[in-house]
Amino acid sequence: MGVAAPRRMRVITIANQKGGVGKTTTAINLATALSAVGRSTLLIDLDPQGNASTGLGIDKQDRETSSYDVLRENASIAEAAMPTAVPNLSVIPSTLDLLGLEMEIAGATGRAYRLRDALHFHAVDGALFDFVLVDCPPSLNLLTINAMAAADSILVPLQCEFFALEGLSQLLQTVEQVRDTLNPALDLHGIVLTMFDGRNNLAAQVVNDVRQVMGDQVYETVIPRNVRVSEAPSFGKPAILYDMKCSGSQAYIRLASEIIQRERRLEVA
Repeated sequence: MGVAAPRRMRVITIANQKGGVGKTTTAINLATALSAVGRSTLLIDLDPQGNASTGLGIDKQDRETSSYDVLRENASIAEAAMPTAVPNLSVIPSTLDLLGLEMEIAGATGRAYRLRDALHFHAVDGALFDFVLVDCPPSLNLLTINAMAAADSILVPLQCEFFALEGLSQLLQTVEQVRDTLNPALDLHGIVLTMFDGRNNLAAQVVNDVRQVMGDQVYETVIPRNVRVSEAPSFGKPAILYDMKCSGSQAYIRLASEIIQRERRLEVA
């Protein structure tokens, strides 16, 4: 008797090789917003800095099983996932051990598929999540390649600054290389413009330029600069829990709605 085909989880990797673009903030708050509307969500922290884990209130001493253990094939997704204070949201935390992973598995066969394989086994054997979000380090290394090889699609946070399109071009080239060599089904889910300051004429120009070049691949929702969003991680909370009414939290709630709508269109297609 054959093994039943695994039910689909939607795996979205949040990536940008440039730091300081709101990548981890987007991962935390988008995961929270998806959970808040009833979608069971897993956030996998693949950044050795572990800011997504900290931002969800996971203390470093409590990270007994981490994404490092999953990629070393010493733990399953189910074993590594930890509940958070947000209903429907779990996290696989990160530790500094990830810094040495690339050297440790450099000669291993299938090293780029460690995360994909772990998620596949979980889909067969475990309780499924509706969404899996993967927060990547701000570099194009083996961790990011694993995240892209495992993903259905890529979500790109893009800061509203002068060199935004230049950085985006480099990332899209990498996505194309991964599609050609590791994951033919990988696509671009969308680009979310972050850290928008309406008082800045340059920011408005960047928004117009990116929309002109990338068209409907850019989400309608733009994430504003917001003090409350910046404060929230120091309290170990997503902004949506810290201050749901602030402009940043409301923007991430709208972004989650857009993503769900795009997913529904994909299901119909």
